[in-house]
Amino acid sequence: MDNAINDLFHAIALDWAEWKSRGEYAGPNDYDEFLEKLHVEEGRKYLKIIKSDDAQQTVWGFVVKEDDKKFKAGDILKAASWASPARNQARGNILDGGYSIRWTGPNYL
Repeated sequence: MDNAINDLFHAIALDWAEWKSRGEYAGPNDYDEFLEKLHVEEGRKYLKIIKSDDAQQTVWGFVVKEDDKKFKAGDILKAASWASPARNQARGNILDGGYSIRWTGPNYL
């Protein structure tokens, strides 16, 4: 799971760097700087992916830790709030690959 989370972080940072490169304020360290802002907060059922800036923290999304009735381990869920995911549908699975994400969060359905 740790390697898959690491791959997810790299995908998020890469999307940020590609998005930022479209504008005039792109910098050579955009990818590395964004990657440093990402971290995981482990809960009982989910791994919360958080992006920290100087003034605030935002929830990028959640990853299911263990299989439950609706989801399997590694499923990516959008955030419904700071403390809980939207449990309507998985946006992909970090263990299976092939997920579609943006630096702003998991893609909408």
